[in-house]
Amino acid sequence: MTDEQPEQPTRERRVLDVAALRALGHPLRMRIFDILSQHGPQTSSTLAELTGESSGSTSYHLRILAKQELIREIPERSTGRERWWERPKGSTAWGDTDDTRSPAGRAALQAATSEFHRLRNEETLDFFTRRADREPEEWRDVSSSFTTTARMTPAQLAEIGDQIEAIITAAGERYRDQEGEDVRSVTIRADLFPLRQLGGAS
Repeated sequence: MTDEQPEQPTRERRVLDVAALRALGHPLRMRIFDILSQHGPQTSSTLAELTGESSGSTSYHLRILAKQELIREIPERSTGRERWWERPKGSTAWGDTDDTRSPAGRAALQAATSEFHRLRNEETLDFFTRRADREPEEWRDVSSSFTTTARMTPAQLAEIGDQIEAIITAAGERYRDQEGEDVRSVTIRADLFPLRQLGGAS
């Protein structure tokens, strides 16, 4: 007997332009974007509680993110002054494109990349150095951090990257909207990059 899952619709992949990268280059906006990605819809008030900012500040930054279509309002949940926001389904990507090769584009890309990795590094450090010991045993036992070093060609690294991306994407599609007593939001990550060459300038 096989556990066949219904076919999932393909999630759109959006390559961010310079304006969207500028929006995400702000620390609070990247944090808001992450919260909506990881924990689902929020209001400016709930985001204020989660970030320690004022609701006026979170409301301002929500509007900037919405202007770049990085997030969207949920009209059916919004009532009166309480507006609910969510991150649209689909993945985002950024990197070396025609749009980021100008000085302004490169600066926007660097700012967004810096905030993206800063938040992820903080989350990783916070969990493994402070939160792990306070988690229930069943969550401690399945939390892990893997690393290894290999000597590879660009083509070989690309192949490994494609395989890891396929696994991560499949897990996201299968479990993204799962509900249940033991279900929590989790993060699944992989980092692949060449190490600094000893004696080199890079």
